[in-house]
Amino acid sequence: MIKFHRSLLAVPLALIAGSALAGPITPAETKATVATLGELVEFLRLPNVTPKSSADIRVNAAWLEAKLKAHGWKARQLPDGDTPMVWGEWAGAGPKAPTVLFYAHMDGQPVNPKEWKQADPFTPVLRACANMDTCATLPLDQLSAQAGPQSDARLFARSAADDKAPIMMLIAAVDAMKASGRKPAVNIRFIADSHEEGGPPTLAKVVADNRADLAGDVVVMLDGPMHASNKPTVVFGHRGGGGLTIKVYGPSEAMHSGHYGNVVPNPAQNLTRLIASFKDADGKVTLPGYYDGIDPAFKAAVKAYPVEDDEAGLLKRAGVAKAEGFVPNYREAMAVPTLNLVGLFAGSGGVLDRSIIPADASAALDLRTVPGVSFDHEFALIRAQAEAIGFHLTDGPPSAEERARYPLLATIKGGSFSKALFTDPAQPMGRWLIGGLKDSFGGDPVVIPLMGGGVPTEPLVRELKAPVVILPLVNLDDNQHAANENLRLGNYAQGVHSLVSLISRKP
Repeated sequence: MIKFHRSLLAVPLALIAGSALAGPITPAETKATVATLGELVEFLRLPNVTPKSSADIRVNAAWLEAKLKAHGWKARQLPDGDTPMVWGEWAGAGPKAPTVLFYAHMDGQPVNPKEWKQADPFTPVLRACANMDTCATLPLDQLSAQAGPQSDARLFARSAADDKAPIMMLIAAVDAMKASGRKPAVNIRFIADSHEEGGPPTLAKVVADNRADLAGDVVVMLDGPMHASNKPTVVFGHRGGGGLTIKVYGPSEAMHSGHYGNVVPNPAQNLTRLIASFKDADGKVTLPGYYDGIDPAFKAAVKAYPVEDDEAGLLKRAGVAKAEGFVPNYREAMAVPTLNLVGLFAGSGGVLDRSIIPADASAALDLRTVPGVSFDHEFALIRAQAEAIGFHLTDGPPSAEERARYPLLATIKGGSFSKALFTDPAQPMGRWLIGGLKDSFGGDPVVIPLMGGGVPTEPLVRELKAPVVILPLVNLDDNQHAANENLRLGNYAQGVHSLVSLISRKP
């Protein structure tokens, strides 16, 4: 799955620690939390970069299958070439109870050990972090002593937050339920993806091949970071999108800029003129109809569930003076399609070592869609704009006849990564999630109608025909996908409590 980078709002550590709703952690939850943290350390010691080693993923799958069975689950590996996924089931609620399918992934992003503040990203390090800039390393044997809902100690390792911790939280939640003698209100099914981070995406086939074992009344994706306040967070959608490339053709070969400047048209100049026609000075896309078709129910949810964000912190983190001005705030910016220029190339790639008019110039663009708007719609508008300002579009390098006939020539190609998702919070499953977290934590959770990044919901929606929601459980400042990825132990304890609260409540 091509994973979109999630926008993370800058937030002080003190805010993360101090603003979390204090959940009433039970003794059974505390015991399960402590016990499974040690197992999480075992899990984190297993390298899990799918493109680097299929053998490593097989080791992870075997470990997780065995761990689920050791905790009383049914479990098996789901065939997926050299990199199996893992299925689990705990049906403690009985045959007539609703079923929740939990999704998580066991693969992780590549690592560059030189960027980490530890010798090996797959050797977990425990640190006390009252301030992220001055963390103090602790012996790993203090892990149990540092566990607790208000703990600011952190485990540093690849996949500590994204996404092995939520897997172990789910196992711990079931352990806590069994230890306390509480009967669950739902049955649990579980799938651990092995290709979410590194691709190629294989989830659709695995789900189609195992549809009966994965069927449920709702799909809960355990992925992503919580809101900056660190309050319980529920996400009801994400952007979709895709990418495209534009290649503008000039002379049939690069030509001397001194001898031919002012005579031979420059493709780089023509390309930038085309790109400049897409947006105004405030960042608003000017292509007619680009913002048409947004799902009215989604638009209503954005208004109904306002979210307070640290927008000043975001701008400071980004190192920019102001945001683009055509939307009033961060969440409403997430709620409209985007058109982003992500790369330009012409001639010598910006190095003035040749005085030439380049033969061609290329641009890469990233389009993000929202519920109700398709990539194909946006892609067609871009092609139409190119034709409107005089470009003749070809399927590849133009022929001699086309070069002689058309002064402006370009190729535009692209494709969709995934569709946008929106599950109405007013649905029964939405009320189940929001109500369960509110009851257990004594306050309203943060309800986010749409996040900017994406997760692989499309095959789950298509194959299982069930509503999909996203339940983030880890700290916002977890450095996911980057060096020094970390898990705040307080989030681990609260995550276990969140899951207990949900599986104890009937949808």
